[in-house]
Amino acid sequence: MTAQQFEHARVLLCRLQDSVRDALIAVRDEQTVGELSEIAEVTAADTIYRIDKVSEAAIVAWFAAYWPAEWPVELVMEGAEGGDAHTFPHGTPVSQTKFKCILDPIDGTRGLMYDKRSAWMLAGLAPQLGAQTRLSDIRVAAMTELPTSKQWAADQISGVRGCGPEGLVAERVDVRGGGRSRLTIRPSQATDFRHGFASLARFFPEGKALLAQVEEGLWDALYGLGQNVSPLVFEDQYISTGGQIYELLIGHDRMVADLRPLAFRKIGYSSALVCHPYDICTEMLLREAGGVVEAPDRQPLDAPLDTTSPVAWIGFANDHLAETVGPVLKRLIAEYFE
Repeated sequence: MTAQQFEHARVLLCRLQDSVRDALIAVRDEQTVGELSEIAEVTAADTIYRIDKVSEAAIVAWFAAYWPAEWPVELVMEGAEGGDAHTFPHGTPVSQTKFKCILDPIDGTRGLMYDKRSAWMLAGLAPQLGAQTRLSDIRVAAMTELPTSKQWAADQISGVRGCGPEGLVAERVDVRGGGRSRLTIRPSQATDFRHGFASLARFFPEGKALLAQVEEGLWDALYGLGQNVSPLVFEDQYISTGGQIYELLIGHDRMVADLRPLAFRKIGYSSALVCHPYDICTEMLLREAGGVVEAPDRQPLDAPLDTTSPVAWIGFANDHLAETVGPVLKRLIAEYFE
């Protein structure tokens, strides 16, 4: 594809997400929290709630109506496991598609369905390489905020691989009337973690004690524990991988580490309560902005574009922070998880 075609694909993903956001807002305003939080089904990837089904239906309808027929695409998304492949134009054999689009219709369902905190719609587009298609093949990514009922603004960030910080498109959308304004993307330039946010994901009871031990060990090794009158490092358990990437992009957080797959393997849990490729499909945007995303062994992050592979990852606002924490965290991972 040409640069112009990649840019067109970026615009399409943003239009898709605008459509899904607006559909969710309309349904949210008509239904109660109890209705939206009803369990619709349980899949190999996650529990699917009624609010998830609204977004899935909106996605399928949009692709059927607006995706270019000359760019046949396979959709890979949470909630669409099993059954026939989702391809557009509808019925196109997967072997004849040009692209694979991985989607998370709502990343952060649990917070949004109780109207507590924004969720995010995530999308990454890669050339179709069949089962060999991976996160590292994604060329275009977009993420759009799905706001709570009291919010008038929803942010949207998108880009094409290789665009760099200046090429990212970031906008704040007024969901009341559709107006847009430029949003500044600038990950933190801090050189340490003092008086800043840096977190290890431990959203649910499973594995929490082990993950907390690693977290305590990290900050003890860097700064010592109990040596300050007030907390030195803050944490934020945002139950949304896309939301975590956003917090790094916008400059709120300095580090996020999600080591749940390692912890679960250590304690013998077989759980879907981990990050999957669709959750982390927009990590490219953080790297384009100058941040760092890596695997726990400090290698580049990569995984198949599917809905079930567990993904452990660490994101940093900048290289200096990555080099500060990386070696210490790698040692602690070997100590606690291997």
